[in-house]
Amino acid sequence: MSFCFQAIRCILEFQGGRATVKFCVLASGSSGNAALVATEKTRILVDAGLSMKELGKRMEAIGENLHDVDAIVATHEHSDHVSGLPVLARNRHMRAVIYMTRLTAPAIDWGEIPPQRLESFQAGAGFAIGDIEVQSFSIPHDAIDPVGFTFAAQGVRIGIATDLGYIPESVKYHLRRVDLLLLEANHDLDMLKVGPYPWSVKQRVMSRVGHLSNMVMSDYLMQDLDGCTANVILGHISEQNNHPEIVRVIAAQTLEARCSAARLTIAEQRTPSEVFQY
Repeated sequence: MSFCFQAIRCILEFQGGRATVKFCVLASGSSGNAALVATEKTRILVDAGLSMKELGKRMEAIGENLHDVDAIVATHEHSDHVSGLPVLARNRHMRAVIYMTRLTAPAIDWGEIPPQRLESFQAGAGFAIGDIEVQSFSIPHDAIDPVGFTFAAQGVRIGIATDLGYIPESVKYHLRRVDLLLLEANHDLDMLKVGPYPWSVKQRVMSRVGHLSNMVMSDYLMQDLDGCTANVILGHISEQNNHPEIVRVIAAQTLEARCSAARLTIAEQRTPSEVFQY
């Protein structure tokens, strides 16, 4: 589907007025990550791994304005998740408060001027942003203090868990009873082993603080996906060590095998997803 056609569709859906809780993956992959969680009153950007200009374009494509974002919550300090943050923090037209763990904030190069709109929290803490309840939880990844999030508003729960080497019981607990789940499906093990990465990088990716393989993703969908989850979005797919169609086939077969009615979507690097509405 072309970017222009999808943009028009997203605008129509976002302006339709049928829903009060909305979610869109603006970008997902090793070149940049960002997502939007929104209600009629509150807009939260999850990560800002694209330039401010590109984030603005993606927001416009779904009928939104980047300057209307109330908060930006960061999962961890890796550049594909926060590369746009310093510019956003300095921009005088941005009103968004930036939320990140107290250990993550010092790891980011903010430039000469530290951010004025920064709120730190302890990993595992919950807090409210407008009418959205945010719950953070620690994830196993090779960052200083990485977290995933759930967002709850008006009876709808959204879970985000990407950039993690495996799925511990604590993460599974937080992802229960979510209506929508954004989960990592980073690499195909066979493709990774024969791919172009140096062996040291391959070991990192496969480690328990690396990234989720298709196999681990499939095991989670089969054994642990909550029955109430209506939408599963798979993202952070490696361009070198995986392929969206491999991910789609494996996940679809897994959901069919467990008789799940969850709708499957593959998040992309270069175009926003559809706008999910509740």
